[in-house]
Formats: sequence, C-alpha cells, structure tokens
Amino acid sequence: MPSPFLLYGANGYTGALIARMAAGRGLSPILAGRDRAGIARLATELELEHRAFALDDASAVEANLNDVSVVLHCAGPFSRTAQPMVDACLRTQTHYLDITGEIAVFEFLAARDAEARGAGVMLLPGVGFDVVPSDCLAAHLKRRLPSATKLTLGIQGLGRVSHGTATTMIENLGRGGLVRRGGRLMPVPTAWKTRRIDFGRGAVGATTIPWGDVATAFYSTSIPNIEVYAALPQAARWMMAVSRPLNSLLAAPVVQTFLKRRIKARPAGPSDEERARGASFVWGEVEDDGGGKRVSRLSGPEGYTLTALTALAIVERTLKGLTPAGFQTPSLAYGADLILEIEGVTREDVS
Repeated sequence: MPSPFLLYGANGYTGALIARMAAGRGLSPILAGRDRAGIARLATELELEHRAFALDDASAVEANLNDVSVVLHCAGPFSRTAQPMVDACLRTQTHYLDITGEIAVFEFLAARDAEARGAGVMLLPGVGFDVVPSDCLAAHLKRRLPSATKLTLGIQGLGRVSHGTATTMIENLGRGGLVRRGGRLMPVPTAWKTRRIDFGRGAVGATTIPWGDVATAFYSTSIPNIEVYAALPQAARWMMAVSRPLNSLLAAPVVQTFLKRRIKARPAGPSDEERARGASFVWGEVEDDGGGKRVSRLSGPEGYTLTALTALAIVERTLKGLTPAGFQTPSLAYGADLILEIEGVTREDVS
C-alpha cells in the first residue's frame, strides 16, 4: 500500500508551512528534500517520516517515489526542479502536484499531457496562490459568459515574499512580460500596460505581469486573449518600466548572484502574525466580441496561508482517488467552485 504523500522541499518556507498545517490536520506526509539536517529537524518536531535525496540523482528520486502515491513538490525554482521530479513520477506512476507560478513550467507540463494520460498519472501544477484562486475565478467567469474571447485578471495582496519566491523573481528579471493573444503566448515589455482595478476596496493602480494564468487560464477556459495585472505602488510600477533597457544587465550572472545573496540575508518569509493580518484579492473580467462583459472578484487569506490551504485541499482529493489523468489545472480537475471550499474565501459577482 503506497504511503499517503511525499512533500518535497519540506524545509523551505512554504514547504514547512504546509508540513505543519498537514500535521495539524492529522495527515502524515513523508517530508523530503536535499538538506538532510533541515528535513530531519522538521520531521522530528512534527513526528513524521523523512527522506533526503537530490533531484539530480534520477535513480534516488525514483527509489524514493516507488512507495508513494502523490508528490507535492515545493522546491523551486521549478524551471530547474520540475522536470526531474515529473520524469520520476511518470516512471513510478505517482501523481504530481506543485506550487509553481512559472509559465514555462505550466507549458512544459501541458506538453506532457499525452504521456501522463498513458501512464495514468495526474500532472497538476499550481496548487497554491498561484493559481488556484485565479484559475477558479477564470473558470467561473467563463461559466458566466460562455462566449468570452478576452480574460483580464488582477492580483493584490501577496505581501512580503519568501526566499523561494524572491529567487524565482530574480531569475526572471530581464525576460520581460507575457500575455496571450489569439491563443498564443506573446512577449511584451516589462510593465507593458497599466490600469485601475477595484478589488473591492476602491480602485488601485496595477500593471501587467507574467502570472501563471497567462498559461493555465487558456487550458481552463479556452479564452484566447489573456492579460494578468498586479496591484503595485506607483513607485514600483515606475521602476519596472524604467528597468526595460537594463534587461541584459539584470540577467547577467554576476548581478543574479549579488541579488540572490541579498535575498538570503532577509527573513525567510512573512511571520505568523503577518500572515494572520494579511489578505489576498483576485479580480477578473471577461468580454466577448458582442460587447458582453462580466466582472467577479475573490477575497481570501494571505497568499502563503492560502497556498497551504489550497495545496492540502487538493492533496486530500488525490488521496481519495480523485486524480484525472493527464495535465490538469485546478478548475479542470475539481471545478470552478473548489476555491469556495477554502475557509475565509468569498466570491462576489460585480456585474
């Protein structure tokens, strides 16, 4: 009988948060990661089984998945770590979940849909704040306006980011933005567009970002034109815009190394008190070619708290055997109303 699930990257900020919440729910994940000492400390604290292995050793990864039914992968940047874990999951027929928000990773996994179906394996990336609430809102809006040809999403309230999130952001510096046009991903400049968005507390300024829904919402809704915005202070939006000529410099190895060292000197992520005070908001609008329009929005817990809640809600479904094979998005696998089952989340249809 396979063990319930393996949580890889459990000693990272988000992985540890999920591990503690899982233990509080009576779940017994196998904690795993590269850092043997860090994993052992957390496992001892939570009285859970643990394993240590690196993803660059394919035989070790496979050996550690042979008795596991589900992997929740939390060790980013996923642009480097997703492939070896997915390869092992397909070989061992282990269902794959992760908390990525990286468009390239979503597209990579979507391209392996047929392979996963053949193996009877579910590939479901983005089970956290990226992209469960926004994906469910996109699917809800498509349900409200089935003729929609344009989807616009807005995100607000992530707050202070973890080391892992910050590292991924640093690695994406210099790459510009992405939107979807006519069903295809289209590169655009950093902070390409700005607009005002009302997340429920008055309109605020927001700018385009390459959020994961530029990839996933297309698979969830078939809407061919997608943009995602983030609510940011005016100074931050201005800095993003003026950084465009510096793209090659920001991507240089020496600059990347310097910035990553600065990240490690900061706190690992928001404190428990900061998370308790925080909140997250998602806004969405769909339009069709005949002038039809619908607007809806969500509010919920702080982003990392919401990530832990949605990830475990999906883990619990996989443990019950609710694992449609192939590449999935949260709403494709479990419906647009999945997000409403999360404590503290509310949805409002504005128009």
